[in-house]
Amino acid sequence: MLSSDSPITVAGEPEIVLQDCVTPLDFDAIFGREAPIQIDLGCGDGSFLASLASDNSAANFLGIERLLGRVRTACRKIERARLVNARVLRFEISYAVQYLVPANSVTTFHLMFPDPWPKRRHAPRRVISESLLVSLHRALVPDGKVRIATDDSDYFKQITRLVSHSPLFEADNGTVAATAVSKFERRFTQRGVAIHRLVLRKLSPVT
Repeated sequence: MLSSDSPITVAGEPEIVLQDCVTPLDFDAIFGREAPIQIDLGCGDGSFLASLASDNSAANFLGIERLLGRVRTACRKIERARLVNARVLRFEISYAVQYLVPANSVTTFHLMFPDPWPKRRHAPRRVISESLLVSLHRALVPDGKVRIATDDSDYFKQITRLVSHSPLFEADNGTVAATAVSKFERRFTQRGVAIHRLVLRKLSPVT
């Protein structure tokens, strides 16, 4: 039960409805318990989010998605599976990570198959950028991770170059891949499309 002065309200679970767009999320209030937080950025129809939450009952999972239709589908999946450790927030990813996710609060971010915007003139719309890396770094706990998957080789090369010049993260090649599978991954796998993966580990800033 949320208190009257809570910064958020939950509209018939599992969708989170914000009372304002500046107050950081209170994860303990949202989930009704204290547990490690993982966030699925661009959670789409919620298939990956629901699978993660089902496989990891000891953690709490938040999906962030901008499109209303996808949010509603994700919520239905969570409700049908009776998952008490999954919620969905309808919001733009970059803003939510920068302003709504508290600092040092997230153990893992998942970025599964973000829109590659393949046309050169649309490339600036890609969500993974230097500014997003800064926001992810701020939100992660020490040694927290960012898991990225894409089928677009050009986008993957751009991400790899970006990370190689960043003092905020290092590639963590020893991390075991998540067993949860998204709708896009199933589709690409069936078609024999190569999937490129990258796991980043948060580095402590040099003082």
